[in-house]
Amino acid sequence: MGWSVNRPTGLTFHRPGLSTKGYTLLTPHGDTATYLIDIDGRVVHRWAFSHIKPGYGRLLNNGNLLMTGSDINTPKPPKDEPTKAPPPLEQHVTRLGGYHTTLVEVDWDGNVVWEYVNKFQHHDFYRFANGNTMVPEWVELPEELHRGVRGGRKMPRERLPRLLGDDLVEIDKDLNEVRRIHTWKLLDPVRDPIFATVRRWEWTHVNSIDVNSEGDIVFSARHNDRVCVIDNKSDEIGFKYTETHGQHHATWVKDGNIQVFDNGESSSRVVEIDPTNADIVWDYHGIPSHQFFSGHISGATRLESGNVLICEGTSGRLFEVNRAHEVVWEWINPFLNNNSRGEATVSIYRAHRYAHDHPALAEKDLDPDRFGNLNQLNGLT
Repeated sequence: MGWSVNRPTGLTFHRPGLSTKGYTLLTPHGDTATYLIDIDGRVVHRWAFSHIKPGYGRLLNNGNLLMTGSDINTPKPPKDEPTKAPPPLEQHVTRLGGYHTTLVEVDWDGNVVWEYVNKFQHHDFYRFANGNTMVPEWVELPEELHRGVRGGRKMPRERLPRLLGDDLVEIDKDLNEVRRIHTWKLLDPVRDPIFATVRRWEWTHVNSIDVNSEGDIVFSARHNDRVCVIDNKSDEIGFKYTETHGQHHATWVKDGNIQVFDNGESSSRVVEIDPTNADIVWDYHGIPSHQFFSGHISGATRLESGNVLICEGTSGRLFEVNRAHEVVWEWINPFLNNNSRGEATVSIYRAHRYAHDHPALAEKDLDPDRFGNLNQLNGLT
C-alpha cells in the first residue's frame, strides 16, 4: 500500500459495536518513543528512550515494557562494496534488517530494571512465565553447510560473506544462557533454499518466535519462506509450512492453530493455518487484493474477541478486522520520522492491543489529557 505525507492520519474509521476495546502499543520507526493509544486513537502513555533506538516492545503482566532496539552509539553500517572483502561479522550484521543490540525492560516511568546486550540478536523476543527470555541470534554457518545451501542471488563479482543462520538463545534473569537451539541444523540446505531474489547473505532470517503452552516453538524464516514448529518433546521440526512469501509474525492462537502475516509479492494476507493438516482455516486479504500490501515488516495479533489487529507495517496503517472480514477500526500513523537513510518514514514493525483489565494497566493513569499537546499537535484529538 502506498502512502502520502498529506493523507488523513489518526483514527480514520471505527465501528464501536464491533471493535475490541483496549489500548494499542506501537513504536514508529525512527522515533525515540513508544506510544500507547486508546480506542479513540489518542496517546495515553509514552515511553521515551535515550540510550537505544527503539524497535518494538510488549507490555509485561507486571506493568513493565520489554523493548528491543539498537545502541545509539552503534557505528553506521559499512558501505556495500561487493567486490571487496566482506566486513567482519560484527560489522556485517549492522547492515541487516531487524538488527538490534539491546533488549531492555523498563518500568511504567521508563526506568531501566533489566537489560540484555547481545550484538547479534535481532527482530523478536519471547518472555517465558519463569522470567527467562529467548531471542534469535545470527551465527555464521559451518563452511560445508555454507557451501551446500541452495538459492539466493549475488551481485556481479561479489565476494560473498559466510552465510548466516539463526540460533534461538534462552537466557535467565541473571543473563545466563540456559538453552541454545541451532535452527540451521533442523532445516535442509537443498529442500529449504534461499528465495531466488534474496541476497545470499542469510539463509533463514528468523523474524518471529512464539511458544505455546506445550513448549513448542513456532518461528518464521523469511528468506526461505518457511514457517516451522520445533516440537518440544523431540527438538525436531514437527511442522513446516511453505506456502507464504516473505512472511512475518507467526504466532500460536488459542485453538492450536498458527496465524501468520503473509507479506506476499504484490499483495498481503493474514492466514490461520491448522498445523495438523496445513489447511488454511481463515484468511484476510484486500478486495481488490492490492488494497492490502506491505512488502516487509508487519504483523497480526489475535484478540480475545476473535478479531485480528493487523499492522500493515510499511504504510503505518493499523486496523482491526472481525471474522466476517469487516474492518471495524483503523488508525493511521501520524508520527513522521526519518529512516537510517534520511528518508521520511511512517512504518511500524508490529503492534499489540491490551484489554482494559490487562494486569499491566491496573491502576495506571490513562487519561489522554496528560498528553493533550502531543495529541493536538499530531491531530489525535
